[in-house]
Amino acid sequence: MIRTFTAGILLLLTACVAFAQPDPTQRGGGRRAATEQQPQTAVPAATTPQRPAAPLEEKSSVTRGSVRIGGQQINYTATAANYIIKADDGSPKASFFFVAYTKDEVPDKTKRPVSFIYNGGPGSASSYTHMGLGPKRIVLTDDGFGMPAPYSVVENGDTFLDATDMVFVDAISTGYSRPAPGENTAQFYGVVQDATFFADFIYQYLTRNERWASPKFLIGESYGTTRSAQLSYVLQRRHQIYLNGVALLSSVGFGNWGEDDRTIFFLPTFIVSAWYHKLLPPDLQKLSVTEIAQQARQFAHGEYAAALEKGDELPPAEYQKVVKNLARYTGLTPKYIEQTNLRVSPFRWFKELLRDKRKTIGRIDARFTGIDADAAGERYEYDSSLASYDGSYVAMFQDYVRKDLKWNTDMYYTLSARVQPWDQGQPGAPAEALRSAMTQQGALKVLVISGYYDVATPFNGIEHTISHMNLDPTIRKNVSFTYYEAGHMMYIEKKSREKLHKDVADWIHGAANVTAAASGGR
Repeated sequence: MIRTFTAGILLLLTACVAFAQPDPTQRGGGRRAATEQQPQTAVPAATTPQRPAAPLEEKSSVTRGSVRIGGQQINYTATAANYIIKADDGSPKASFFFVAYTKDEVPDKTKRPVSFIYNGGPGSASSYTHMGLGPKRIVLTDDGFGMPAPYSVVENGDTFLDATDMVFVDAISTGYSRPAPGENTAQFYGVVQDATFFADFIYQYLTRNERWASPKFLIGESYGTTRSAQLSYVLQRRHQIYLNGVALLSSVGFGNWGEDDRTIFFLPTFIVSAWYHKLLPPDLQKLSVTEIAQQARQFAHGEYAAALEKGDELPPAEYQKVVKNLARYTGLTPKYIEQTNLRVSPFRWFKELLRDKRKTIGRIDARFTGIDADAAGERYEYDSSLASYDGSYVAMFQDYVRKDLKWNTDMYYTLSARVQPWDQGQPGAPAEALRSAMTQQGALKVLVISGYYDVATPFNGIEHTISHMNLDPTIRKNVSFTYYEAGHMMYIEKKSREKLHKDVADWIHGAANVTAAASGGR
């Protein structure tokens, strides 16, 4: 999820324009073009014999557990397993690893929602969402800061298991998911290619577990939101699978961003984060986070955007006014803003905001601060937010998957895979795919979940994407937004985790009930 964010964000700032969708309905049709590209491969040492990879095999481990949510005890079955995805001729293409949590003693599974959940990257395994949203969670401080080892896990009373069964899936080449021996990885590495194989996995899961009639949801984080957008369309066209809802958690803004546009969309997050660190004037500092975020949007898309649009033709007096207001809203000095030509890049901002205190700002969560050896540098040495809790998430997932889920393997768990080159596909593919799915399916609901202090996927980017998707008003009403005083992984923080559970559970119940009522009335 986390370590490949930089490449993922740059990859996904593509044009949000209408286009002719590639046809994923033919089995393998979306893959043939991909296999024509040559993936990057490492050259083995001449003296090292290459041992042939073992053939893929399916296996599973079934355990049982319980979790108390809002005073209600939920008994569940946990299935850690892998499915082999095959071509039409029966040859194996890849193995998907997943962990499914299903509520026990459900009288009618057709009424029980099922959600497919994954992280992003691209190239990231789903251990973070698994240990943040599943029935067990990592123990952190209430503010979401990491604890020293030995680490521990506890029951997650804010998991979504009261509202939906949850299937956590690792993308191919991540976690315990792997291509079949000898397969060209280019057929998996791309916006459409990735969605196509995920669609085939979901098809298999629904079929093997008799869940075709259940309400169906996608919950993706970071690049996982881009996957969900594309997947919503591929599922419909390839397998005629209609969804009840798509939750975009810490969503990438897959819009038509030029360099100036990117600066505009990052600016509201810079401003809100400066407010959090109490660097703004008293009249701004006394505002609530919601109020300062709204002022930030208005300034970014008003006076600031107009100034950037004028370029070198911006009059000197107007230029100085923008410099003064930028300094007022961001906590940066007027001199620094002038030196950057009004355009502060995120990686410079991480270093500059608290430079006078010899501290850096976190990218995944701007509430976190770090310390570099070189206080005069241009870029920070590490992401202080990720460093705070990364070790605990990795260690405790490794412990949990073996001890609790009884998944015993010598296979390496690939937390972050190198999945380059990544085929971006046609410009605007994810946005147009989601628009098409929403329009054709009619009742599909979208929930946009954003953290105010998330600098990896700034909240204003996905706001812009949604507002430029050309959704008809009858469809646009199916999109809702929810915001958190947290960063990219809002579930690390107690207050936000509790709010996230309520928001998502209510949304799932509403989307499932609306669809059931609509179908019952026909």
